[in-house]
Amino acid sequence: MSDLFAIPAETKEMLEAVLFAAGHPVSYAKLAQILEVSADEAKNLVLDFAAEYNDGKVTRGIQLLTFDDCCQLCTKPDYIGEIRMALGIRRGGNLSNSSLEVLAIVAYNQPVTRAYIDTVRGVDSSYAVNSLIERGLIESKSRLDAPGRPMLYTTTTAFLRCFGLDSLDDLPTLSEGDAPLLNSLKAAGGEIAAEIAEEAADAVGD
Repeated sequence: MSDLFAIPAETKEMLEAVLFAAGHPVSYAKLAQILEVSADEAKNLVLDFAAEYNDGKVTRGIQLLTFDDCCQLCTKPDYIGEIRMALGIRRGGNLSNSSLEVLAIVAYNQPVTRAYIDTVRGVDSSYAVNSLIERGLIESKSRLDAPGRPMLYTTTTAFLRCFGLDSLDDLPTLSEGDAPLLNSLKAAGGEIAAEIAEEAADAVGD
């Protein structure tokens, strides 16, 4: 960012204060209201601020993460052990293989219904879906316009944050190394599963 368009110190302090106090992702639309600018202008301002905030010139234990439609101040993962110790937080359990499979299916094909997930995996996925919802990694905000109006599942901002992604565009290309997902897709059969498996094979050959 050029000096001509440098962010005023007061604006930087305000952004840091708002994001710190929020403790959760804040949308660019909300920041736009506070700054009295458009959402795009607010996003560009935050992106510039994040580049400066995270450049390492000032030693900090927190970082400014930016996503497609929001941003958040978070502690650096380097200090998760000390944070758990200080706050008396017990280590959470890792995701099971079934949960990881469901999460991968949702991430690469969203929005999807639970019936679609079940078809791809070949088993009932209710427990895994509910577990991912409880962990805040997937959510349902809409329904499919079809008989029964089943819920449509998508990943959340927490999913992006947990996996170190800025947006879904940063998801790695499927490859033969993605065994849990790829094997479940191949085992499911059907046109969609076959197409995804073929795309993964093509990616390996590139």
